[in-house]
Amino acid sequence: MKNEPTELKYAVIVPCYNEEKRFPFQQFLAFAKAEPSMLICLVNDGSKDRTLSVLKGFQVESPNNVCVFDMPQNGGKSEAVRQGMLYVLENYNMNLLGFLDADLATLPEEYMAMAKHKETMPHIAGIVGSRIQRLGANIQRDDNRSLLSSIVKKFIKKILRTDFQDTQCGAKIFHRLLIPFIFNKPFMTPWLFDVEIFLRIQKKFGKSTLQNGILEYPLMHWTEVGGSKLNWKHSIKIPFQLLTLYRKYIVAALFTKKIKFG
Repeated sequence: MKNEPTELKYAVIVPCYNEEKRFPFQQFLAFAKAEPSMLICLVNDGSKDRTLSVLKGFQVESPNNVCVFDMPQNGGKSEAVRQGMLYVLENYNMNLLGFLDADLATLPEEYMAMAKHKETMPHIAGIVGSRIQRLGANIQRDDNRSLLSSIVKKFIKKILRTDFQDTQCGAKIFHRLLIPFIFNKPFMTPWLFDVEIFLRIQKKFGKSTLQNGILEYPLMHWTEVGGSKLNWKHSIKIPFQLLTLYRKYIVAALFTKKIKFG
């Protein structure tokens, strides 16, 4: 008797741009085979090389839990994540949807561990990876921009009014009820859309939902991948982007009635 496909319980959106030669095909394939309950949605973000062909080839290898969403025009990581989240929300029924970087700086196995941990805490609306340096963990980060990162981190904490340790890790999972509120509109900033995600949650549901409803999950492994780092040209723009977010969300939130999550 032919085995029935495993029910899909989780989803991970993976934005891909010009990944033809660097897409970790075998690593993703091993994960897809080992975790048939995880839908892997690969979003081709208007790549100029043969990324789309690579992604479709991967889909052929594991058709029951891999889908490919093609964006003809490049929209950047934030838009690729947004479009992928909305696509999965509309076409699949799982409750936990999130995203992961294609370079696998965060291992897919850790993403699965995050999803399973979230299931044990139904009162939590979202779970996000946190690259906290600690004994026993293998967190390899480039410290060349530590001063800038520390300044930006302080400003982010001021804006969010919560003690977030790491808003920028590329592994995040949310309950499907949050998806329409977070991803219904394009993000304002290309490099700080992670911060904007939390500001949207805070604006819609209030500070208490962000403080008590989002869990930071300390990762055991994280590795800085070459070619994925912010350059100084973009870094200079970050303070202005933070100011834009502050004006849009903090000032506007003073005049917006909050609703309760769930």
